[in-house]
Formats: sequence, structure tokens, C-alpha cells
Amino acid sequence: MKASVQAVEIRFPQEIFERIGRNKLTKLRENIRNVAIIAHVDHGKTTLVDELLKQSQTLDARTNLAERAMDSNALEQERGITILAKNTAVEYGDTRINILDTPGHADFGGEVERIMKMVDGVVLVVDAYEGTMPQTRFVLKKALDQNLTPIVVVNKIDKPSARPQEVVDEVLELFIELGADDDQLDFPVVYASAINGSSSLSDDPADQEATMDPIFNTIIEHIPAPVDNSDEPLQFQVSLLDYNDFVGRIGIGRVFRGTIKVGDNVTLSKLDGSTKNFRVTKLFGFFGLERQEITEAKAGDLIAVSGMDDIFVGETVTPTDAIEPLPVLHIDEPTLQMTFLVNNSPFAGREGKWVTARKVEERLQAELQTDVSLRVENTDSPDKWIVSGRGELHLSILIETMRREGYELQVSRPEVIVKEIDGVECEPFERVRIDTPEEYQGSIIQALSERKGDMLDMEITGNGQARLVFLVPARGLIGFTTEFMSMTRGYGIMNHTFDQYMPMVKGTIGGRSRGALISMDQGTVTAYAMGYVQERGVLFVEPGTEVYGGMIIGEHSRDNDLTVNVTKAKQQTNVRSSNKDSTSVLNASKILSLEESLEFLGDDEYMEVTPESIRLRKQILDKAMREKATKKKKTAE
Repeated sequence: MKASVQAVEIRFPQEIFERIGRNKLTKLRENIRNVAIIAHVDHGKTTLVDELLKQSQTLDARTNLAERAMDSNALEQERGITILAKNTAVEYGDTRINILDTPGHADFGGEVERIMKMVDGVVLVVDAYEGTMPQTRFVLKKALDQNLTPIVVVNKIDKPSARPQEVVDEVLELFIELGADDDQLDFPVVYASAINGSSSLSDDPADQEATMDPIFNTIIEHIPAPVDNSDEPLQFQVSLLDYNDFVGRIGIGRVFRGTIKVGDNVTLSKLDGSTKNFRVTKLFGFFGLERQEITEAKAGDLIAVSGMDDIFVGETVTPTDAIEPLPVLHIDEPTLQMTFLVNNSPFAGREGKWVTARKVEERLQAELQTDVSLRVENTDSPDKWIVSGRGELHLSILIETMRREGYELQVSRPEVIVKEIDGVECEPFERVRIDTPEEYQGSIIQALSERKGDMLDMEITGNGQARLVFLVPARGLIGFTTEFMSMTRGYGIMNHTFDQYMPMVKGTIGGRSRGALISMDQGTVTAYAMGYVQERGVLFVEPGTEVYGGMIIGEHSRDNDLTVNVTKAKQQTNVRSSNKDSTSVLNASKILSLEESLEFLGDDEYMEVTPESIRLRKQILDKAMREKATKKKKTAE
């Protein structure tokens, strides 16, 4: 008697599917590679992408590619950093390589971790002299957590101080430390000089050739091709957001399964478990520096979708008859918060275009449309909001963007966000790495110890340089950058990245050690008055600057605040006096940048931001009321 044979459908967990999905039994899209470029700040990611664009068959011969073309934002160009992740695609032979250029700074880590879901591999770019840095650890950890295939590019091999062999050893140690598996540890290495458009598989700079072919070939050979399961029900997950005044919010992500076409009626699975139906009005693909309209995309493609007003990061688009949402993307919580207020200083409304509470709130809400790492909370006052982000740079970029757009506002001193974990109050800690001339290491160790930092490692790297690694409470680093630059005469380099939440350190940490010089009256600063006041500290204003009572005009040389008159004019009389006619020699004023102003702020102070000016002020402008409030606070303590 014959036994009956019944077909059984076997469903594998996602991890197992991904492993077996690469074998010969599974159809692959061999003509596509999805890869992210990751690195520490200023190790050459964006310059490398420029060269890959130039040397592929992507751009028209007439296209004049600007330096760091992917950094299209004005602030990115000025600061030389990548703030927003960017998509591009290049053609190399018969293969389309989708490339995502990611930010290197930990404050924009929300962009990095979401991009890791869109790609099958990463190109880790490491400086041939600096080696692995704090953000190298940060971005690599995100990649390894997603089991992505890594390629290492040792960049800036043309530097006279390059040490490629030691850097590769450092990278290997970092891989081991972060728990990479055997396959990931067997990473290929390409040596390059992105600025010169050259690369080679040899670590000898003399072997560099004026081509990016070794990088292209390594990507095609080692990065897995996406699985071609386009005949299955659609799964498209949003990883990034964009906004357009004409089509509204745009969801950027990867088609993990199936096919999507313009005109399709699909279902959006929301983060709260609800669903919404919508019609796909437009699809966009990425090619070179352009976003091109397309009519269809399938599994493995990186695309942008419009047609749904409230589409959000982590949500999944599926057919209405096969709703299977993908796991929600994890987004790291903010670690720092500030109070944003409507500008109410005596100079309010003079320089800005948008000054009302309604306009400021609308702008903050608009920022939430694309920045998922940001949080905006209302307060008891309609003119005040709590804005939380991933760090000082994250929030300062938002403030600078708003002032350039014509907004006036005030902000408070940044504060860390405290969390309760297992019944214990915890605060964020940062891993800090400092490279400095040896002569300054004693001062740095003492300064960070006072800010409750623990030194994890110290290494003398040669040529009189020392490398120090600390674990420091994040609130201990607020306002430390300016002090650090003064301490090391500008020769020190400090990098830090969020490490973990740990039990809160008791007591006050950091903060300004000196008081403020505060203007007594409203008026115009005179050179005559400055000549007398400059002996009391460092001035932040110049002759001709308009000031008001309660405005901070400098840093006092002592630890207390001092109210001074900087608007006093020389009395005009017919009587001449030798000592009165003596000319004052003015010291150069210290004009603070936006970041330096944020660092200077005390707990009872605001920074006033307008399109034309950055001013510091006391929260209570009246001197008598300010002194009364200070006494009341001391009594309460």
C-alpha cells in the first residue's frame, strides 16, 4: 500500500530566511546592490561618494559635480558635515549600486540606524592616520547589530602620516570588541584617496591607481544581492521622510517584498496598530543626483512613495488583502532637552519675520514631519515648548535653520533627560576620546575628573601626542568644548558619542565657573564705557552694539554676576584735562557663535536668536527683581 504524500508549507523565521535566501535555491536580483557608506565625521564618506558618482556611468559628461555634492544643505556645506542621510544610485557595468551617504555625528544617529534596515552591506570608511574614532564605533555597532556585510575602505592613504597597517589592526580589534561573527571578521580592505580619486587593494601608496574600480568590484563581489521575491505580496517599509509642498509627506524606504505600482490601492499599517488605505499617487527612484519619477518598483529597490499625508517612519505599506507589517524600527530616544520660547526681549520683533507663538509652533511641528529623533512637548504656557533631541549639535542645527528662515525665538540652557530604569534614576553617559599634546593631558584629566568623568584608557601615540578615553556624564560635557579648546590652545581634538544610561551621579556637575557682566541700561555701547568695563572681564560686544538692561555683555573675571554701564558716553565740555583726554586701548571683544553661546548659558539665562543677532540675557531683566529671586532661591536651598 502506497503512503500518501502531502505537500507541507514551511515558514522560516526571518533570520534563517535571510541566511538561506542567498543560496542557489533563491532567486536574487544580481543587477542590484544596496550599500550604506558609514564613518566617523570627516573621514571622507561624502568625498568618496562624489568620486563613485564621477567614475561610474551615471552622470552626463556635461554635469559639473560640485565638491561634496551630496551635502546639498547650506549648513552641511558650511560645516563640512553630513546632517541628513542622502540616497543616490550609480551604474557600474550591468549593476546598479544604490548608495546611502549617512551622517557621521552621533547626534544624527537616528538617520544611521534606520538606514541600516534598507541595505545589505556597508562600506566603513576609516582615516588612514586617525584610525577608529568614537563615531566609527557607533556606526559600526549599528551595522553589526543588523548582521550586515562589511567592506573597509582605508581612506586618505596619501597622507604623509598614514599608517594603514596599524589602522586595519585597529579596525579588526574594534570588530572583535563589538562581537562581529566570523563572516564579518573576514572583511575585505580597499585603500583609497577619495580626494584624488584613486584606490588600490595594496596598502602601499605607490600602488594607488586613478580609479575607483577596486571599490566598485569589491562591493559587487562581497555585498549580497537582494532576494527577488517580487511575486509575493508587497512589503514596503518607510525608513526616512521627506516633505514637498506639492505632494506633501514622502516616505523613503525599501521594497522588501513584492511589487508596487503607481495607482495601486494599498494599506498603511500604522505604528499604533491601526491601518489606513490610500492610493499611490507617485513613485520616485534615485539615480545620480536626481530623484526620478517611476511607474513601478519591486523587491530590493530603494524608492520614495507619496500619496499618504501622515505616513511615518517604521510603518509598512502592504496590499489591502495581505496585511503583514514588518517589525517596527527602533529609534533611539532623545538625551537632551531645551525650552524654546517666543522672543519677549525689549528688542523682540525688530529683526525677524516670524515672531508669534503660532508661527514658532507651526515651524516646530513641521520639523517633526521629517526628524523622527526630535520631540516637541507643550507646556502650561502657550508661548513655551520643551524640545528634545539627540545632543547639542542636533538642537543647535535646528535653531540655526530657524533663524535663517526668519524666525525669532529664545532658548534655555540644554539639560540632560533623566530616565527611571528599574526604579533607579539614570542619566546619559558619553564615551569621550581626546587626542592632545602630552603637555595638556594633566589639565584635561583634572577637568574631566571634576566633571565626574572616569578615565578608561590612556595611550602615548608618539610625536608627543596622547590619546585619552573617558566615560563622562552627558551633563558634564555641556559647556566643556570652549574650556577644552582654551586648555589645549586649540591643539586638542575631542570626539564623544552616547554610550549608555547609568545611575545618576549626585551633585552639581560642570557649569560655568565665572559670572556674567550684565548691561545696566538700554542704549548703544560706547568705546569710552568699554575702556572702563573691560578690566572686569571679557566683553562679548563691540562699540556701536545696541544693548538693553539685563542683557549679558561679557564674562566676569569672578564667579559672581556684575551689572555694569557700557552705554556711558564721554562728557563733552570746554575744559581740557590731561588725564581725561587719555585714549583707552580696547581689548578685542569675544564674539560668540551660536554653539558657544549655548555653552555659556546659565540656568537663569536665555539665548535670544534672530536672523541678524544672537544675544544672551538674564531670564529676569530687572536688576532688583533678579537679586530678590536669587536670595529667595538661596534661602530655599
